[in-house]
Amino acid sequence: MKLKACRLCPRRCGVPREGEKGEGFCRSGGEIRVARAALHHWEEPPISGERGSGAVFFVGCPLGCVYCQNREISRGGPLGKAFSPEALSQLFFSLIDQGAHNINLVTPTHFVPMLRQALTCRKLPVPVIYNSSGYERVETLRSLEGFIDIYLPDFKYAQPQLAGALSHAPDYPRAALAAIEEMARQVGPPVVEKGLMKRGLLIRHLLLPGHTKNSIEALELLKERFPQIPVSLMAQYTPCGEAEGHPELGRAVTRRELEKVQDHLFSLGLTGYVQSRSAKGTQYIPDFHQFDSQGSPSL
Repeated sequence: MKLKACRLCPRRCGVPREGEKGEGFCRSGGEIRVARAALHHWEEPPISGERGSGAVFFVGCPLGCVYCQNREISRGGPLGKAFSPEALSQLFFSLIDQGAHNINLVTPTHFVPMLRQALTCRKLPVPVIYNSSGYERVETLRSLEGFIDIYLPDFKYAQPQLAGALSHAPDYPRAALAAIEEMARQVGPPVVEKGLMKRGLLIRHLLLPGHTKNSIEALELLKERFPQIPVSLMAQYTPCGEAEGHPELGRAVTRRELEKVQDHLFSLGLTGYVQSRSAKGTQYIPDFHQFDSQGSPSL
């Protein structure tokens, strides 16, 4: 598929996209590229369930965090395989055949037009999850209405200066809050049946070492704007990526930092989940070498 002038994300690069690679911030071309598709057991309990979430990891990302643990693929690296919309639909069904409770689209923003085509090939019998950084254009999200059952966005930053320093996106707080508002309009609060989320919005926030003030401000914004939406507070930060200019990012979150932010979460009356610090480490980073040299998926 050829995009003459891509404006899918808030960066609105306006560059043409065709073939394998593009010149925009996400470095993606006109092809859907997938780095991994497998059952994933490390999401929140109502997402992973007992059998796992059918996670599909896309190559490229519009945000570009300096600490990204998926940097191997997020900067549009050589890994992954190109899929047509029809082949991607077949990939979804192969995960469902393995027992996936849902289809979990991980970092899908820059492939939205192609994903709409894939989701129209054949109706999925399980919920579809849009799992993103939260850095989204409202107009792009509106084009997904009716295709997505569950939105799983991050809300990383309340502080524009920090968002600029760590993710090259000082407009992140404004863009993400507007995006989450649109997500909430489309799907509302979570609907859980037999322990599994079937529809709704769940917001994630990753606690960064040395930045508890940002986390506290982020939680306060979420309480003000989305009081009925649960928050998943994640403390499993693992030093990765290119954070040399930010020495505080070279360590894990401390117990004191987690307790400080967790206590504030509870004092605000927000519901949700707190993920343990013990979930940190490179062993939790997926293997993105799933496709062999012939490009065949090892599902």
